[in-house]
Amino acid sequence: MKKLAWLILSPLLAAPVFAADLMQVYREAQDNDPTFAAARATLDAGREKMPQGRASLLPSLTLSGNTVWNENEVSLFNGATLGKPHFNSNGYQLTLSQPLFRWQNWVSYDQSKIQVAQAEANFAQARQDLILRVAQAYFDVNYAIENLKAVRANKTAIAQQLESAKKNFEVGTATITDTHEAQARFDLAVAQEIAAESDYEVKQRSLQAIIGKEAGDLATTRKDAELTAPQPNDMNQWVAAAEKDSIAVQVQQANADIAEREVGKQRAGHYPTVDLVANAGNAKSFGSTALGMIDTEYQNIGIQLNIPIFQGGQVASRQREAAANRTATLSNLEAARRTAALSARQYYLGVVNGLAQVRALKAALVSSQSALESNKLGYEVGVRINIDVLNAENQVYVTRRDLARATLDTLLAQLRLKGAVGALGEDDIAQINALLERPAVQ
Repeated sequence: MKKLAWLILSPLLAAPVFAADLMQVYREAQDNDPTFAAARATLDAGREKMPQGRASLLPSLTLSGNTVWNENEVSLFNGATLGKPHFNSNGYQLTLSQPLFRWQNWVSYDQSKIQVAQAEANFAQARQDLILRVAQAYFDVNYAIENLKAVRANKTAIAQQLESAKKNFEVGTATITDTHEAQARFDLAVAQEIAAESDYEVKQRSLQAIIGKEAGDLATTRKDAELTAPQPNDMNQWVAAAEKDSIAVQVQQANADIAEREVGKQRAGHYPTVDLVANAGNAKSFGSTALGMIDTEYQNIGIQLNIPIFQGGQVASRQREAAANRTATLSNLEAARRTAALSARQYYLGVVNGLAQVRALKAALVSSQSALESNKLGYEVGVRINIDVLNAENQVYVTRRDLARATLDTLLAQLRLKGAVGALGEDDIAQINALLERPAVQ
């Protein structure tokens, strides 16, 4: 009885299902995607680089203390013992140090500023990646729905044709071949439906992994939605923008700037350092058998100069290491620029060719529907056979599915193109959202 009650209540206790459009799903992903949450925490950590770098330029204050129990025996050379004093020596010291000239500290501070900018760029990349991951998962679900609809519609039509073929065979107006062909098509349609249902379930779970809950019914592309060409409609302008503004290029540029400063930082290992040092404290210790315990209060201030002379070649080696790393970062920067340019070309062509494909498939869909009507009429008057009608119906469903895929791929290419130039944001989601129509919540 308890098991039965649980089976009844468990659907009511499951995660809530909501109907959403692309913008709502993106909002959910911002709050629930663990990868984006990790990127946000990484940004917070990266921002701490600046106060850490600035700290090396500011004064430091330390307090130290000690206490030691002593058991000594004081004697002369002739063996006479003067005493066995037992005493506790202790003391404390407060030290203030202010760097006056440490060139490597200034370089580190400059590096920290670049590291913060780099952390901001990495987070911007994570935000763009989130948009693309959400859009990809969202469109995958939409396509899986369209594919499932097409497969089921095709199965229904084939079932009708199978029923008609059986009746026609019974009355002698069709051959057994028509029935066998329709049965074979129907069995194949059943298998396709099972595969489509499985694919739809997988795509739903992929989206759920990002937003942390079931998405429910999703808004789909309106049939009258008009896709627009990229602006500016010039591939070279997009390539130039990608080479300059791509976030990947910005990150590698920051790496190159940090490496350039690292060379100067390691070179500073040959430079002298100057610090202002002040301390104050108290020390209690045993002076002699005659003086007993001595209590000393002291305060002093001075300038401390350190000049490195030789450190076993370590400084020169680190300088060569930094120079090699700088060369590597410059190569990585050039690679990032080339990759950004290639991506801009690829996604620009993806949008342009996608728009042409959408237009062609829309025309093909109209033609396929006309061909289907003609074949149905021909079958009724006896100039077409059952297999002709099945082929025409299948062509309609395949064209409709391909049109859905081309439309969604073009929308995704538009987002990726904006991402290639580092300009992908919520406004782009809103523009695509305007092309969607939300289903009624069930």
